[in-house]
Amino acid sequence: MNHREQIIVALDVQTHEDFMQITHALQGHATYVKVGMELFYTFGPEAIKHLKKSKFKIFLDLKLHDIPNTVLKSVKTLCRLGVDMLNVHAAGGSQMLEAAVAGLKAAQMEQPQVKTKLIAVTHLTSVNEQILKQEIGIQIALQESVLQYASLAKKAQLDGVVASAQDVMQIKAELGKNFLCVTPGIRPLGSDGHDQKRITTPKDAIKFGSDYLVIGRAITNSQNPGHSFEEILKEIQA
Repeated sequence: MNHREQIIVALDVQTHEDFMQITHALQGHATYVKVGMELFYTFGPEAIKHLKKSKFKIFLDLKLHDIPNTVLKSVKTLCRLGVDMLNVHAAGGSQMLEAAVAGLKAAQMEQPQVKTKLIAVTHLTSVNEQILKQEIGIQIALQESVLQYASLAKKAQLDGVVASAQDVMQIKAELGKNFLCVTPGIRPLGSDGHDQKRITTPKDAIKFGSDYLVIGRAITNSQNPGHSFEEILKEIQA
C-alpha cells in the first residue's frame, strides 16, 4: 500500500454544496474518504452512492454499538452498500463483535462481491486517562484498556481496530502486524489539535505502524483541499 492510499479524508460536512465541493476538490488526490455520522445522518445512502460513482474507497464510520441482534442486522444492511470499511464499538463486548462478523458474512452470502473490512473502535482519541478513570469508570490504564478491546476484536475475527497512533506499536506487537490499525487524531505539523487529546503527526503515525490515517479539518477546512492533501503526503514521505 502506498502512502496516498493510507490517508483517509474525513468528510464531515452537512450541506449538499459543501459535499459536492469537497469531493470534487479531492478527485485526483485522495483515494479513501470517511463518511461519519454527520454526513451519513444528513444524506444517508445517497452519499455512499455518489462517492462510489466518483471512484473513492469508503470508510463508513458509524461506530455501531447496540445489542448483538441489532448490530448483526445493521452490519448486514450497511455492507450491502458496498463500503470498503465499517466500524463497530468494541465496548459492546464479544457477543456484539461476533454478531457484527456474522452480519458481514450474511451480506457476503447474498452479495459475494462484498469485501468490507470490519474494524472496532477502542477508545476515542478525545479520551485521556482522567476521563477514562473519573468519568467512564474504567480503572486500568488507558493503553491497557485499548489493548483489551483490540484483543476482543481480534478474537471475534474482525480485521482491526480504530486506535490512537500512540497505541499502535503495542497492538501490532501483541496481535500481529496484519491486524489493521486505523488512526484518528492526526494533525499535520503546526495545526490545531481542536477537541482531540491524543494527537500525532502523520509522519509519526506511519512510523508507529498505523495502516490508515484519518485526517479531516486540516484538509477539508483549507482553501485548497487538494493542495493540503499533497502537502501532508509530502510531510509523510520527507
